Amino acid sequence: MQPIDTPGAPAPPAALRPAAPPSSLSPSRAGDFMRCPLLYRLRVIDRLPEKPNAAAARGVLVHAVLERLFDLPAAERTAARARAMVAGEWERLLAARPEFAELFAREGGAPAAERVAEWLATAEQLVDRWFTLEDPARLEPAERELFVRTTLDSGLRLRGIIDRVDVAPTGEVRIVDYKTGRAPPPEYAAEALFQLKFYALVLWRLRGTVPRSLRLVYLGSGDVLTYDPAEADLRAVERKLLALWEAIERATRTGDWPPSPSRLCDWCPHRALCPAWGGTPPPYPLPVATDAAAGEGERPAAEAD
Repeated sequence: MQPIDTPGAPAPPAALRPAAPPSSLSPSRAGDFMRCPLLYRLRVIDRLPEKPNAAAARGVLVHAVLERLFDLPAAERTAARARAMVAGEWERLLAARPEFAELFAREGGAPAAERVAEWLATAEQLVDRWFTLEDPARLEPAERELFVRTTLDSGLRLRGIIDRVDVAPTGEVRIVDYKTGRAPPPEYAAEALFQLKFYALVLWRLRGTVPRSLRLVYLGSGDVLTYDPAEADLRAVERKLLALWEAIERATRTGDWPPSPSRLCDWCPHRALCPAWGGTPPPYPLPVATDAAAGEGERPAAEAD
């Protein structure tokens, strides 16, 4: 059995690393490719910088509060204590990610300090709502912000960070993921569960046991989505990931990364570079294989994702 891994030394900023073919897959990047191959290329291969946005920063902040709350004794894990942690965790986050300060730079309108205070209040509301969905005094997570990775028999490397892993006294495992947005409509539930099924597959391959339950906690709407996976579900996810990886390798070799326009384009940080919207992507930074070489299917060796 492979051990659960922990991150090593921090990698240099993406902009300082040379372009390289991807050789591992995370849930977020798998989702990027399924939504739009060009977006995957711009993020993983070109490594284009993206400006921070308030919603993403709030998600990072709330996750940090919910993680650190479990450092306290069970009796002290109260909503009031969690709210009081928000401002301090924001200061810690700014020290680690100073670019987040740009979110509230004064550009007319309310002063930056006032805007920060209003934004922090929205984070406190999300933290408050969590207490209506789960009782942290009754929980003792086995793992928090757990970095995992494994290599499938095919050679594909999977990796990711799990928000929380609960282990019952009887040994059953539950994977929990916090979402600061709203729950999707029922017809999109399968797409929402893909990330947790990805993590369940990784833990199954690492530990040899299928997790008993998957839980998505939506703080934006106060919903909880649960699913009990079977081994057949995880085998299906593995087949899907292998097919996805073959498509990524093919695009890497040929340089063919087509855009896939959708309503999500309105929030894409790279829309100005997209041909579907009149833009031009930067020159492809990797060599393009000849027709003969493109059919050989060699797996890139350098890690980029």
